[in-house]
Amino acid sequence: MFGVGAFGASPLLFLTLLPAAVVVFGVALLVGHFLAQPLHDLHRKIIATRQGNANVDFSPTGSLYEADVLSAEFQNLCCTAKAQRSDLATKQQRQTKFISDVAHELRTPLTAIRGNAEILEDPDLPPELHQKFCETIINEAERLTRLSNDLLTLQHIEEDTMPLELARVNLKDIARNAVDALASTLHERDANVAIVGEAPDVLGNADRLKQVVMNLVENASRFVDEGGHIEIELYGLGDKSLMAVKDDGPGFGDVDPKLLFDRFYRADSSRTRGTGGTGLGLAIVKSAVEAHDGTVVAFNRPEGGACFLVALPALPPLEQ
Repeated sequence: MFGVGAFGASPLLFLTLLPAAVVVFGVALLVGHFLAQPLHDLHRKIIATRQGNANVDFSPTGSLYEADVLSAEFQNLCCTAKAQRSDLATKQQRQTKFISDVAHELRTPLTAIRGNAEILEDPDLPPELHQKFCETIINEAERLTRLSNDLLTLQHIEEDTMPLELARVNLKDIARNAVDALASTLHERDANVAIVGEAPDVLGNADRLKQVVMNLVENASRFVDEGGHIEIELYGLGDKSLMAVKDDGPGFGDVDPKLLFDRFYRADSSRTRGTGGTGLGLAIVKSAVEAHDGTVVAFNRPEGGACFLVALPALPPLEQ
């Protein structure tokens, strides 16, 4: 059925197609190499990054679309990881400094308690001095209690371990409640407080906002003279509800206002300790305000005294 000519043509066909096959195979190898090289380079960069090289550049090269997409994703991943490492390092530094600051703050009252307790062991100590040293121990113990409470409050706010129950809040009511709660302290320091103006309602936690006002007013009462004045002014501006706590004290001089909100920062260390401050009141204010998506700033008033200005997102008025 098949002639010799048909079989004889097969070697000739094979010899004719062989060069073409070799060319196709060579082209396939070149194309494969072209496709694989960007992926190989990307793999090499990934290995270098995993080994700790933080300077690897994952910028797309334009040689292969798929490889460029992967490179862009790895670049974003590296940027995110770098930012997270930076944030973690910053938090670790802050935590280390915080622990150091707490240890320093605890040392002073503990030293006073121990020193006075040792003096009380003297059997020849006069009764009038005995009473004095006992009062010192009690006062320092109370300061330790306030410090512990403020530390716990600050931790709860910053770590959000106590979720806020938010509701519509009237800032004037909050201010009145805060001033009423401080009535005995303000009377003892002979500080006069006035609440003026109105501000739009805000979405917030009444207890936290009351603490903000109390801390600001109590802080102001430390620095006004006897018979001094503190004013809580409320007003709205744009989409913000503003509350300004102003006093006619000496202000804070040339101190950077941002430092006032740092933990344990005191513009006048001896004076603040003398009135029982823990150095955490304004730090608590800042954390609580920021937890409400607000801001707080401080500045010296041109006419004298200090002003702390709190801005919170305002709610639209209720429909009548």
